[in-house]
Amino acid sequence: MIARLRGRPVANTPDGLILDVGGVGYLVAATPSAVREADGAAEVALHTYLHVREDALQLYGFAEATERELFVQLLSVNGIGPKVALAIVSGSPAAELRRAIVFEDTARFQAIPGIGKKTAERIVLELKEKLGEAPVPISSASGTQPHVVARDALMELGYSVGEAELALARTDPELSPEERVRAALKAA
Repeated sequence: MIARLRGRPVANTPDGLILDVGGVGYLVAATPSAVREADGAAEVALHTYLHVREDALQLYGFAEATERELFVQLLSVNGIGPKVALAIVSGSPAAELRRAIVFEDTARFQAIPGIGKKTAERIVLELKEKLGEAPVPISSASGTQPHVVARDALMELGYSVGEAELALARTDPELSPEERVRAALKAA
């Protein structure tokens, strides 16, 4: 199993990021955060997952170990393959996705292309059991997730769930809900 690669990013193609590690170029399908980390860097270290198929070996790369862990958990869900799992992990920070699972926010997953209602419900159901009683921090005093507050605000302004999720994915998750909404509206 190839769990980590450290090397020089040499290209970012539609198929993925190419890392030169000791003279060998590895093609890694990477999350946007991993691509951002590699952009312009002389060297980058990525957490990786090697997916073995009958006809191919595919590497998936992540900027953080939490992204990789969630990716592996998503692969255990019936009907979720590596491409869909990568799309899910690429859309939002792993902590926000875990909160969505714990709080049964299926709309968060339905906003991802290729994920329907039944698949979103299956993800929440199967992973909620696996996450168990793991503590999930809530950032606001009201008990409402900041991401959900920002998403709901955009929906009140006429965005669909998918459009709101897409707009928020382009903002800094560390900002307050109000600042994320402003940033999403400016980018539109």
